[in-house]
Amino acid sequence: MKPLFIASLFFAISCSAQTNPAAAKPAAPAPASFKPIKLGGVVFSGSLRARMEGFDWFEPTSGDNAYVYSGNILRFGFSKKLETWDWNAEFAAPILLGLPTNPVGPGAQGALGVGANYLLANNRSQNTAMIFPKQLYARISKFGNSTASTLKLGRFEFQDGSETTSTNATLANLKANRINQRLIGPFGFSDVGRSFDGLQYSYAKPVGTFTFVGAVPTRGVFQVDGWGWNKVAFGYGSFNKAWGSKGRHAGETRLFVIYYDDWRHVVKTDNRAAGVRAGDFANIKLWTSGGNSVHQLATHAGTLDALVWGVVQGGQWGVQRQEAFAFDVEGGFQPKLLPKLKPWVRGGYSITSGDNNPTDNKHETFFQILPTPRPYAKFPFFNMENKIDRFGSLVLRPHAKVTVSSEFHSLALASAKDLWYSGGGVFQPWTFGYQGRATGGAKSLANLYDANVEYRYSPRVTVLGYYGYAQGKSAIAAIYPKGKDGSFGYLELTLRF
Repeated sequence: MKPLFIASLFFAISCSAQTNPAAAKPAAPAPASFKPIKLGGVVFSGSLRARMEGFDWFEPTSGDNAYVYSGNILRFGFSKKLETWDWNAEFAAPILLGLPTNPVGPGAQGALGVGANYLLANNRSQNTAMIFPKQLYARISKFGNSTASTLKLGRFEFQDGSETTSTNATLANLKANRINQRLIGPFGFSDVGRSFDGLQYSYAKPVGTFTFVGAVPTRGVFQVDGWGWNKVAFGYGSFNKAWGSKGRHAGETRLFVIYYDDWRHVVKTDNRAAGVRAGDFANIKLWTSGGNSVHQLATHAGTLDALVWGVVQGGQWGVQRQEAFAFDVEGGFQPKLLPKLKPWVRGGYSITSGDNNPTDNKHETFFQILPTPRPYAKFPFFNMENKIDRFGSLVLRPHAKVTVSSEFHSLALASAKDLWYSGGGVFQPWTFGYQGRATGGAKSLANLYDANVEYRYSPRVTVLGYYGYAQGKSAIAAIYPKGKDGSFGYLELTLRF
């Protein structure tokens, strides 16, 4: 990391701490409850998140790869709960300040970090803002006179895997951080996010919970104008079953299927020749089927956990046939040793398929659909497409208000004949939503080392800091020969009201 970049980042963080007294992560629950603001029978609530982000992207032959900018989002809304139904009207106002002037490298070097995505998605405006409806829905809690049925209609946020809430703390943590929104999510880490216009139906009985969602993703994520739609739709169905929560062994299992249809007239990102891709505007019509199971076992030495998640994918990738898969297995241990630190050690292995032949009629690259990439790629230079990820993590909880975590990822491409992919799905009609870089046959991507500290000062205020260092390997060196290492850090202040 360059000394000038370090100085710039910490100067910006210092200024942020003085001029932005609070921030918030709207997608995350508050660490504790506080009294809401009531206007008659209507509840007014909201959040402000102010974040200073700094990138020292892999060094290009030209372009701004080291920069700092401010990303902020204000969310506020009104809601009311009645006997058999409730409604929610929430608005968002993203504010981007000081975006870099030229964060784009030539050719495959492309966008030099997330700052480039914001700049290009907003007509190269370095300072930009907008207000739009984030959520606007009505929910019937006794649909069809059944207490088991719930129907939501309108604009809302949705995370696949979050259909049920676990009463077991370990399972709830694993679901939130290692299961939810792998394939469909609101992209809440971005300074805009995405919502979904459609319906969500759930049927909950002791035997399990059935959920169906049919929706169109809104614009947003990097584009501050979140009013419009995209010519994309999906249908999602799942069955969730929790069991054993009262004993030493607790678990939860989910089976699901997703249908995705993209009929936008844009060039697809894949490993075919540019001229071939430019002539393929046929729809992407994919089905993704799979499941996950997460488990916890309490022992005399501590708490063990295990997680498995996997899918297969088929359908049509334009004129090509889709044949892809993804698989993840993880395990962890919370020993009773060092009770003042409450350590949690975890590790895992994941693989998502890549395409080995760009000239045949099959597309074998796993497609991540509409995820929130952040939980699975905290330094956003990669995602879950054409990837092998071996990881380990350590979490320490020295105080009820403090959590310290660190991760290591050994990253490689599953197929050297495919691309190095990044991105998180559609966010505007004229941009595909995923980037791909050809590595010339190189397969080893990077080693990622990072650390995260969260301080929950009060139920209303949280401070979070993150730093990640990517030690680039042969695949990155093939594209960025002047500098294959990169860094990313941010400081975030939160306020909820």
